[in-house]
Order: sequence, then structure tokens, then C-alpha cells
Amino acid sequence: MMRRVGAVPDRRQIYMPRPGAYAILPIKRRFLVTAEIADGIDIQLPGGGIDPGESPLQALYREVREEIGWSIARPRRLGAFRRFVFMPEYDLWAEKICHVYVAHPVRQIQEPSERFHETLVLDADDAVAALGNDGDRLFLERYVAAGCPR
Repeated sequence: MMRRVGAVPDRRQIYMPRPGAYAILPIKRRFLVTAEIADGIDIQLPGGGIDPGESPLQALYREVREEIGWSIARPRRLGAFRRFVFMPEYDLWAEKICHVYVAHPVRQIQEPSERFHETLVLDADDAVAALGNDGDRLFLERYVAAGCPR
């Protein structure tokens, strides 16, 4: 069974499955993250929804490029978690199924093309403290505690 993080789902609410792929992107002991600045600031691992017909890895490469403008290499799956949230941009109650990878950031190839996203580079402690959801934080904490293995 996949670990649930965050709020307990409301049994009266119908949640639509929303799979996504997200990346831990280490640069030495620092990490690339994205700041979504639409309504306040929400720090996240770069990534997002897997489109119909797209594999998790295809989505990962696309979403990282859109959200932070970087190319990546050698993604390795670390695991997955799920969380139940309301997504106002889609007017959707979603069961987010979040596949988490670690990948090597190669280089910045463009500015973020996703609206309201800015790229940040944070040290491990600041990145863990800043992440806006418990699942992202859990995976980054585990990665850092393991000595940031590749």
C-alpha cells in the first residue's frame, strides 16, 4: 500500500486520481526547487501531472523543464506517496499519486515557462524546511539522511 501524507480524505468527497512525477535535484549539498508564487509562496519539488499517453519519466523531464528551465539526466525512482487535496486551478478534488525521483541537473536551458514559477537553489536544511507539502519533505529528508546517494 502506498503511504498517504497530509490531510485525511473526506469520505463524503469524490477524489479523481491525479498521477504526477517529481524530482529531487541535488547540486552538491544544495537542491533545485521551484517556488510557485500565484497565491502566496509555495516551495515544491519540481514536477507535476502526468498527461494522458505520457510515461512518468516523460512527464518528469517535461515538468522540470517547464517549472525550473533545467535539463536533467539519470533519473532514479525513489518511491511514491499519495495525498488528497483540492486543486483550485482545475476546480478538482484530487488524489495526487506522486512518483518521486532523484536526477542529475545538467544545465539551465531556458527560463521557467510555467506561469508563476521561479527557480531556487537551497541548502539541504533550508530546502527541507521550506517545502510546502509533507510528501516532498519526507522524501527529501530521507534522501539527505542517507547521505545524498546517487
